[in-house]
Amino acid sequence: MSVTTMEAGAVQRRSFQEVWVICIGHALTHWYPATFYLLLPLIGQELGLDYAQIGSILTCQFAAGAIANLPGGIFVDSVGKKGLLMAVALSWIGVPYLIMGLSHTYWMMLGCASLVGIGNNLWHPTAIPWLADRFPDRKGLVTAFHGMGGNFGDATAPLAVGLMLQIFSWRTVVFMNVLPGIALAVFILVYVSRLQRAETRAGIARVKSAMSGAQRLQAIGALLKNRAMVTLAIGTMFRTMTSSALLTFLPLYLSHAMGYAPLWIGACMFGLQAAGFVAAPIAGHMSDTVGRRQIIMSSMAMTGVIIIAMTFAGGTSWFVFLVAVLGFFLFAVRSVMQAWLLDETPPGMGGSAIGLLFGTQAIGAAVGPVSAGIFADHFGIMAAFYFLAATIIIANLMIFVTPAGLTKKA
Repeated sequence: MSVTTMEAGAVQRRSFQEVWVICIGHALTHWYPATFYLLLPLIGQELGLDYAQIGSILTCQFAAGAIANLPGGIFVDSVGKKGLLMAVALSWIGVPYLIMGLSHTYWMMLGCASLVGIGNNLWHPTAIPWLADRFPDRKGLVTAFHGMGGNFGDATAPLAVGLMLQIFSWRTVVFMNVLPGIALAVFILVYVSRLQRAETRAGIARVKSAMSGAQRLQAIGALLKNRAMVTLAIGTMFRTMTSSALLTFLPLYLSHAMGYAPLWIGACMFGLQAAGFVAAPIAGHMSDTVGRRQIIMSSMAMTGVIIIAMTFAGGTSWFVFLVAVLGFFLFAVRSVMQAWLLDETPPGMGGSAIGLLFGTQAIGAAVGPVSAGIFADHFGIMAAFYFLAATIIIANLMIFVTPAGLTKKA
């Protein structure tokens, strides 16, 4: 049975330390994929892969996540035990990367990437509703901070790995990366278990959900019949298609077209994600005041404009500057979309709803890299950036046609 709401007095007394702990865990779930983006050019070169094959590695990761998200969300709501599930998610991500470091075959890379996709997408339907449940009056804020944790991992991993690659091989770097995730998984398991035991001793009241699996499926079916929910999910899918293809082909462009060393590629990726780190709380706060739709649409519109500008600035220092500006707008709206969804999620359905949202995102993430790779193979790598501009425009159109009324903040 899953916890859905907490006693009001307990919420007011709750320490924000809980948010920081979960944010660190979220940072590591993003650290591993962000590391892999920087390693892809080296892996592709060693294994002799073309652009489409490189993109297909990430496609397998995101496709597995798309399949696992919704069942995973239902599983999270049904089982509870959030500390254990978050620990499992962290460990599940790290171990396949360890196997990748030992592999010398393309097919093993695809299999391990699929396992990473399953583990990585178990985290979100566990952690996000858990935080929202514990801070119901500050849902937008804690969701934004959770997103900042992901941005922090995305930003620092390429920079750190770029430095490490000056000394170590990519396989050694993979091995070194696994240890922090396993250590934090154990810490979160102990930390969350202690919180739950302390609340039990204090007699804090909880409202528990006794919803069966069949009832959950019926509730999800009702969500899928809501036109606003569908258009929001499709818009999210295309936005994620943009970001996943960008994170795949930006390092490739900087390496192959501009001749950057791994250290400088890591610095550019750091700038992209650091800008998103700054943008998350700003967007979250503004969405609470001026509305979710306005923030999402304006951010996506600026993303499209900047990507188009990047195609004209290719090969110049302006291209690198625009990368940082792009990160501010592209990654600002992730937490806003999650808050929009959770505002309207019935009690006991948080994990299922987030699983549904991240399932559609994973579809976009799966399609994006391989599609951009096909364009790059046929028309040159800059064609991948034209593909990005098209996908973000479609995403914005879907948000534009989302009916008002899904949330009072819409």
